[in-house]
Amino acid sequence: MMELKPTILVVDDEEDFLNVVKDMIKKWDYDVDGALTGYEALQRMSLYHYDLVLLDIIMPLIDGLETLKRIRKITREVPVIVLTGDGRIDTAVEAMKFGAHDYITKPIDWNRLKIAVKNAISIRNLRKEISQLKTQLRNKDGYSNIIGHSAKMCEVYQALERVIDSDVTVIIRGESGTGKELLARAIHFNGPRRDHPFVVVNCAAIPESLLESELFGHEKGSFTGAIAKRIGKFEQAHKGTIFLDEIGEMSKPTQAKILRVLQEKRFERIGGTQSVEVDVRVISATNKNLEEEVRRGNFREDLYYRISVYPITLPPLRERKEDIPELVAYFLDKFNRKLKRRIRSVSDRALECFLNYKWPGNIRELENILERSMLNCTGDTLLPEHLPITLTAFNSPALANGFAVDFTKAIALAREIPTWEEVEREVCRLALKLTNSNISEAALRLQIGRTTLYRKLKKYNIRVH
Repeated sequence: MMELKPTILVVDDEEDFLNVVKDMIKKWDYDVDGALTGYEALQRMSLYHYDLVLLDIIMPLIDGLETLKRIRKITREVPVIVLTGDGRIDTAVEAMKFGAHDYITKPIDWNRLKIAVKNAISIRNLRKEISQLKTQLRNKDGYSNIIGHSAKMCEVYQALERVIDSDVTVIIRGESGTGKELLARAIHFNGPRRDHPFVVVNCAAIPESLLESELFGHEKGSFTGAIAKRIGKFEQAHKGTIFLDEIGEMSKPTQAKILRVLQEKRFERIGGTQSVEVDVRVISATNKNLEEEVRRGNFREDLYYRISVYPITLPPLRERKEDIPELVAYFLDKFNRKLKRRIRSVSDRALECFLNYKWPGNIRELENILERSMLNCTGDTLLPEHLPITLTAFNSPALANGFAVDFTKAIALAREIPTWEEVEREVCRLALKLTNSNISEAALRLQIGRTTLYRKLKKYNIRVH
C-alpha cells in the first residue's frame, strides 16, 4: 500500500506569495493546501488533518499570533512554522511562547525552509508514533478493536474471559475476514504474557519451502542463500505468544515439527545441532474444518488435539447483522480521519443495503467497501448511489451513479437462491449485457477494477461477445 505524503497548510494573505510557497512545497514532494486568512485556516484545520502549518504573522482580521493561539486550542500536536517580514526578536519570542516550532523571516531562504519543514515533519511523525503506541497500550487493557454486542459476539466475549488468565492453547475458527487475528491479540494482550512478544505467522502466505526456516530459523551456510544465522518466529516469541494463522494450510512434515515443539518445548534451527528451548503460548486459527481434514488424512490428528484444547468460533457477519450499524459507525470514523473526509452519517436506504447484503468476505469486505464508497461521497451523508452494485442490487432496480437498469432478475436470485456465487454471476452477466460487453464500462458500473471483473468472468466461465 502506497504511503500517504505529509500534508502542509500554508496561510498567507498575499495570494501571489502563497502560490509561490505552495509550488515550492510541491516540488519537495509534499501535499499542500492554502488559506488566505486566519479564519479560513482555522476552518480547514477543524475539517482536515495536517502535518504542518506555515503561518504568516501580519494578516488582516486576525493576525498570525492570534491564529496560532486558536490553532493551539484545536491541536497541540501539529507543528507551526511562522513566516513573516517582521524580523523583530520580540515577535519571534512571542510566537515561540504560543507554541511555534520555528520562525523564518521573509524574503524566504528556501534551503532553510526546506530543512525546517523536514525537521518539523520528523517531529510530527515521532509524536504520532508515540501517540499510537499509547493508544495501543490503552487498547490492550480491553477489547476496544473488537466491535459488536450481538448475542453471538457476547458468547465470544464469554469464551475470551475463560481463557485470558490461563496459558491454555486456543484455536480460533471462522471464515476469512471475521477478525481472527484481532481476537488472538485480545487474548495475548490481556493475558499473563502481555509484556512479552506477540508474533504472527501467516502459514498460507509463506511458501512451504520457506516456512520451516520462518518458524525455526536456520544456521549460516545451512542451505544455498543462508548467508547469516536467522532467528525463527518461535524463538522470537519466547515468553510470549505465537499466532499461527491458517494453520490448516501447513504440510504434514511441518505439522510434525510443530507437534514436537508443543510436546518438548524445544527444536533445532535448520542446519543446527544444538536444541533451542522456548516457552511460548500457541494460538492458532483456521477457516477450514480441521475435523474433516483429519478424516481425509490432510491434518495430523495428534496435532489437532494439541492445538484445539479450547476452540473459539467467530461468527460470520451474516449471522450477526445487528452488529453492522456499530461496525459501519466505527469504520466511518476511521476513514474520515484517514481520507480527511467529514461524512457524518449513512442514510437509512444505504444502511438497508448493508443489512440486506450477505457479506461473503465478512468484516474485511465491509471495511473495504465502506472505504471505497466514502471516496465516492462528496457530501456529508453516504447514499445508495455511492455504494457498489453488489450491495445495491439487493435493494434497488438501479445501478450506482444513476445508471437505471432492471435488476429484477438479480434481486429475485438474491431472494430465492441461497448461493451468493449465482447472484454474483447473474449481476456480472447483466452488467455486460447493459454495456454491450464493454469491459471498462461494466467494471465502472459495478464499481470494481477491470482486473477483478476479468477474474470473475473467468471464474464463472462468462464469455465476452
